[in-house]
Parts: sequence; C-alpha cells; structure tokens
Amino acid sequence: MIHLESKRLDLHLLSLADLRQVHALHSIPEVDEFNTLGIPQNIAHTQLIIEPWISEHQKLDARQYTFTIWTKKTDDFVGLIALKLGNVKFRIGEVWFKLHPDFWGKGYGTESLKLMLDFAFNDLKLHRVEAGCAVDNVGSARVLEKTGMIKEGRKRKVLPLKTGWSDNFEYAILDTDPRF
Repeated sequence: MIHLESKRLDLHLLSLADLRQVHALHSIPEVDEFNTLGIPQNIAHTQLIIEPWISEHQKLDARQYTFTIWTKKTDDFVGLIALKLGNVKFRIGEVWFKLHPDFWGKGYGTESLKLMLDFAFNDLKLHRVEAGCAVDNVGSARVLEKTGMIKEGRKRKVLPLKTGWSDNFEYAILDTDPRF
C-alpha cells in the first residue's frame, strides 16, 4: 500500500471504507462549482464513480492513484487528490484535487500537491505533471502556482460547468523545474 505523509497530513489510497466521506464531499455545492462530475444522486451513485478508481490501485501497472487526505492531528477527512498517468513513453501525469470547504485556505491543498509531485517525480519517475482549473477557480490556481506549476495556456470553453462553458487554465511542472 502506498502511503504519503507530511508534517500535518496523511494520504492513503482511496478505499470503499471512504465512501461516506467522499459522498459528502461530492455533495457540497461549493466543491461542485468548478467540477464537471456533478453532485451525485445518492451514495450508490458515488460508489459507482469511485469503484473504478479503487480497482485501479489493485493493478500491477496502475495508471491512476487516488488518495484520501487526512489531518494527522485530528484525523479529519480533508479531501481527495489523484494522479492519472498518461502515455508511458512520455512519462506524463495529470493531477486533480478536491478539498472540503472547511479546509480551504489552510495550506492543505498545497501540502497535498507537494506530496503528490514528490511521488510522481521521485517514485514514478515522471518527466511532466499537468493540471487544469477553471479560470474563475482562483483557489485552485493559487495552489498550483504555489507548488511551482507554471501556467502554460488557456483552453477556451472546454469545461461544461453548471453556469455554462468555462475556459480552463493549463498548468505543468517538469521534473527539472524547481518545486516549493
């Protein structure tokens, strides 16, 4: 089992034991604002969403790692962070994260992403990690930039959000780039 940790956080691979926390997270309108997944109809719907993520961890050549984020001090569920691997030849991956609003603005997103980037570059030997966020998602953009990711571009009207089509900022970091 893969376990990532920092001074304040523990990251564990997602399991069905986390279903209730993940369902609650996905059901928060503020969390869904910039997310294309949508709010699940019920907990069974959430289970259908996360089961493929969990089964991916069982594969010898896993192509996605989805972690739950927990505080060490109080064992509170903070959110999710994931790394999806791309073409093996290109040694590339894409990260995404969702945090419970109670934990926004406390540095947990940045701390989690730093752990994920270390995992991507040091353990998986990736060359490049990418991420995207809706242009109005200031909090996520700030997290990406604080970890050293560089804004490389803007995709026009690519995200189908509840408010309509949104542009997306594209970020990336290379294994040779400085990380903070």
